Amino acid sequence: MNEEALHQDGPGDGSPHRPIRSFVLRQSRTSAAQQRAVDTLLPRWGVEYAGQPLDLEAAFGRRAPVVLEIGFGMGESTAAYAALHPERDFLGVEVHTPGVGNLLKLIDAQELSNVRVVRHDAVEVLRHMLTPDSLAGAHVFFPDPWPKKRHHKRRLIQPPFVQLLAGRLAPGGYVHLATDWEEYAQQMLAVLSAEPLLENTAAGFAPRPESRPLTRFEQRGLRLGHGVWDLLFRRRAA
Repeated sequence: MNEEALHQDGPGDGSPHRPIRSFVLRQSRTSAAQQRAVDTLLPRWGVEYAGQPLDLEAAFGRRAPVVLEIGFGMGESTAAYAALHPERDFLGVEVHTPGVGNLLKLIDAQELSNVRVVRHDAVEVLRHMLTPDSLAGAHVFFPDPWPKKRHHKRRLIQPPFVQLLAGRLAPGGYVHLATDWEEYAQQMLAVLSAEPLLENTAAGFAPRPESRPLTRFEQRGLRLGHGVWDLLFRRRAA
């Protein structure tokens, strides 16, 4: 793949070779309970970032299909999926401390043993810690839409990233995206449709699978009349 493309940002932002990130750092308040969860539970359920392949069986203590969730927000979907699918393991990647702490609280409260958390940039985790054909699935729900046209280059769902992600899926593995920003949804559909390793499981956008829980953020948007678009693609068989 073209690694350089995954590292470029456009001119005019003062850093022509700044890497594309799976996040943008914002000021957000971490509650005492969230910070306490990070301090006490991350050593148990967390996986330290390392620039080398991760032994998934060792990390989870068993051999099972692994689903990656990129940017899990407050962790509600991750915890819900893990509870519904105890036969799968879920690797959640997030950088924001409130979300990491909240997911750790959910893991503890629901006694979920099939979730691990990496507090790091997902692009680097994909590139350095996950090996080709290692994932049964990947979730990217409501990534930052970067709505201003001059910021579109910062969007996560771009051809180099999708190529990298598709290569980490095992044949038959899936990638499930969702967004409430229609223009970004159209871009996502075009980018995923152009990736040779992937095939669409629907004729365009997919109905929301019942297995994808509604987050509070999404429920609020639906009450306000916002649309939500799901995309469900599968890695082609070898």
